Amino acid sequence: MSEKITEDVKKLVVFRLGTLPPGKKISIGSSGEFSKDELVTHVNKGDEIGRKIIEVELEFLRAMKEGSLYE
Repeated sequence: MSEKITEDVKKLVVFRLGTLPPGKKISIGSSGEFSKDELVTHVNKGDEIGRKIIEVELEFLRAMKEGSLYE
């Protein structure tokens, strides 16, 4: 992801992560499984896993905006 990650984008992703059901884990390739709280921590740190989560969330939101999820 070459875009600069703003605090607003981080807040949006953290908010969306907050909607995950309790106990839900997300798998990030070979990096392993992460709880909602762990993902929030990574997003706030802006580390590699956090940037990946942000990238995935932004791709999803762009796809929704373009309507490509409904084709």
